[in-house]
Amino acid sequence: MTGSLTGLENPRLDWAGADGAPYSLAFDDVYFSRQDGRAETEHVFIQGNHLPERFISWQDTRPFVIGETGFGTGLNMLCAWACFDTHAPDSARLHLVSTEKHPLTQDDLRRALNAWPELADRARVLVSQWPEPVRGVHRLILSDRVILDLHLGDSVECLSQLDGCVDAWFLDGFAPSRNPDMWQPALFQAMAVHSHPEATFATFTCAGIVKRGLKAAGFEWVKAPGFGRKREMLRGHIATPPADTSRQPTPWFTPPPSRPTRHIAVIGAGLAGASTAEALARRGVRVTLLDRDTPGAGASGNRQGALYVKLAAETNLQSRFYLAGLLYTRRLLERLDPERQLWDDCGVLQLAMTDKEARRQATFLRNNELPASVVEGITAAAASHRAGVALTHGGLDYPGAGWVRPAALCQRLAAHPGIAFRQAEVTTLERHEDNWRLELADGDVLSVEQVVVANAWQAPAFSPLEWLPLKPIRGQVSELRLPTGVSTASLTRVVCAGGYALPVLEGVQTFGATFAPGDTGHELREADNATNLAEFEHMLPAYAEALRAEGVEFEPAHMQGRASLRAASPDKSPYAGPLPDAPAWRRDYAALQKNARRAPADASQHHPGLWISAAHGSRGLASAPLCAEVLASRICNEPMPLERELVDHLHPGRRLIRELITRR
Repeated sequence: MTGSLTGLENPRLDWAGADGAPYSLAFDDVYFSRQDGRAETEHVFIQGNHLPERFISWQDTRPFVIGETGFGTGLNMLCAWACFDTHAPDSARLHLVSTEKHPLTQDDLRRALNAWPELADRARVLVSQWPEPVRGVHRLILSDRVILDLHLGDSVECLSQLDGCVDAWFLDGFAPSRNPDMWQPALFQAMAVHSHPEATFATFTCAGIVKRGLKAAGFEWVKAPGFGRKREMLRGHIATPPADTSRQPTPWFTPPPSRPTRHIAVIGAGLAGASTAEALARRGVRVTLLDRDTPGAGASGNRQGALYVKLAAETNLQSRFYLAGLLYTRRLLERLDPERQLWDDCGVLQLAMTDKEARRQATFLRNNELPASVVEGITAAAASHRAGVALTHGGLDYPGAGWVRPAALCQRLAAHPGIAFRQAEVTTLERHEDNWRLELADGDVLSVEQVVVANAWQAPAFSPLEWLPLKPIRGQVSELRLPTGVSTASLTRVVCAGGYALPVLEGVQTFGATFAPGDTGHELREADNATNLAEFEHMLPAYAEALRAEGVEFEPAHMQGRASLRAASPDKSPYAGPLPDAPAWRRDYAALQKNARRAPADASQHHPGLWISAAHGSRGLASAPLCAEVLASRICNEPMPLERELVDHLHPGRRLIRELITRR
């Protein structure tokens, strides 16, 4: 999964059959049985894995996980979801993981699923969240109890990067004779490695390559009556999955054992804390959210915030994470607020105002083949048209990005009925027997089983996190209140260069922001307003001139704004994961100081039940919600919403390992 950011080709379909069902021209095969697609799914995959009986008896706190090779039209997963809703107890959760190399377009998906009116409500949810055809993992929250992770790309590559285990496999896809690249030994081995003990499988085919591959990987199979004209199918199980050796080169990223929990405290009610609290509460966990101020009062408290990313010219793990985060936040906002009261997907323009930036963007476009619906290079004329004002330079356009009301979003997330918000300052965090003991400034004490620290640059104030490198960065945004009746056309897109400017909201033009590492002042500064204003006029000269002509006063002393503190890590990627026991890591991995290739075989220790989401910097709208899913998934023992190497990239222990390797 390494390499460039890549879009995937949609399949070429033929709809000319008498039944109007989609037919793959590339694989010369049907997407589902022409006899009765849903009946085939029920027979092969639902009954073949004994799902009704297993759902009825499911009492585990973790979700039941279904894995699938070949999402196709989504029929199998919609049927599994319907079966789950019918049979599973109210406390149960379902997690669906499916791979797909050639995802349908949204219109084709809708057209294909129209064949089953009884699935219309579920199909509508799926279609509304259908992701862009970009290689990687795309998490869709189908309901409070059902999650779908779409792994777009080659099935073998996707499953090799899966971080999680499966209870029942739908071994689907086009027939082995039509799609031999999928049905190979590496696929069956990956399935085995990522299976829970006694995981089952079912498939429509009895081809010899499938039987041999399953057996070699450790699965036991039997033939069963097939559906329709197919006389036989296969079903079976794996008794004991093989050991997963993928962590051997990096044992420090081995996740801590899952811990059952009833009550979690989240410290910090900004975007990182509020999104984490909501993700946990949605899974049925009791959450106490603590902050000395109201939700969204800190760095997440601006009137408007830009939902954007700046992707590296040479693709790296950080860029892959941030692109996944941008796309996830879009789906989150669409689900939470379809009326767009909290956000606007107006698009974001990143202007190339210097030769250096123009070369960087050109290199980016050469190295990455993303759909134009995600990002494309455009001229100054096209940028002017899309932005609604005259621009002197072109750049990169992100049509699906935009702006958000971050404070309002925090408040919406914190209002989940499973969250108890408490306005209180946590002064001490320490381990006490099997729980965490939180002392509050008002003298009260809270005891919980697990804790998520999400209070940005102040996290190292707690003793278990003293080692964690986090730097405060002061940023001030400026606001121009426009007089009533201003006729000048305003921005219709977020525009970024050295600074950024947002479309006018409620008569206020917002722009910024300053960048002052190590500065912890909260006061509004006239000098910073002047800095922001100079960048605004440099970036948008024609727009600024038009506003002046309308009588808008460009006087820094009279401008409003807001200063807040963000937190950043040395490598500019967030921290999202379990907290290492730093003294133990320095002891257990001391050999790395002499030989960086000498990795000990065993994993070291984490503080039991202690987690962090921090260092989101100025791009928290694109990173914090997905990091919340990373934490909630690990805490609740479910598959992760990112490829394994990206989950490892976010692990806060990476800083300790770097410290040892560089002998700092």
